Amino acid sequence: MARRPRYLWLAEQLRAPILRGEMTPGTRLPSRTRLARSYRVSEQISRTALRLLVTEGLVESRPGSGYFVRAVPEVFRLSRTDSTSGSGLGGLSRERVGTEQERSSGRLTARLRLRDGDPVYRTTSRGLHDDRSVTLHLSWEPAVLTAGTLRTPFDAADVGPLQRLGSVGHPVDRVVEEVGIRILRDSEAELLDIPPGVPVLVVERTHFSGDRPVETSDLIGSAEQCRLLYKLSLARPRGLGPPT
Repeated sequence: MARRPRYLWLAEQLRAPILRGEMTPGTRLPSRTRLARSYRVSEQISRTALRLLVTEGLVESRPGSGYFVRAVPEVFRLSRTDSTSGSGLGGLSRERVGTEQERSSGRLTARLRLRDGDPVYRTTSRGLHDDRSVTLHLSWEPAVLTAGTLRTPFDAADVGPLQRLGSVGHPVDRVVEEVGIRILRDSEAELLDIPPGVPVLVVERTHFSGDRPVETSDLIGSAEQCRLLYKLSLARPRGLGPPT
């Protein structure tokens, strides 16, 4: 049997008291040099062990200060599918950042079945908890659907997309969602107030009117903090009596 690497052993010596609550959030861990001396390992091993705990989310590195036990972040559950879910933000409040008109390109063009360069409205909003950003919401819709009416995102900012689009002859009758994880981009990090490069949960949601996509959006949130809550209604099969 292969010998267990020393850095894994050292990481466990630090991990166990953190998980037992003996080292509370904010507690400063010994320096790499002190750990190396106390546990009779090299500084390379102590450095690797600390980095592993950072990767696991138990410890955070503060440049110039050292390593500290990290507080467990609050988890937010976002309801997605049933008609009572509303904004899909659960207990978060929505803050509208603004709407801009831009040109469709790349993957957005494919999602909305447009041509590159076609005008779209992009609306940005955030999901807040105690005035702190938890989620970022970016939505796009083809400008041609509401241009010249009073139902563009500029004109009817307080009206939801389903109501706006339905009122101009594009009733939404189907929703498709695709869920994945990717790295947070710089432009998104500023709005979410978390460092770029961290893993984020992304829900790509597209509304259809018939076969035509009329709006698509990205819901972005920290993969560590956000959970998706799906409520699925199942029809009881006909012709089956109660179980015996």
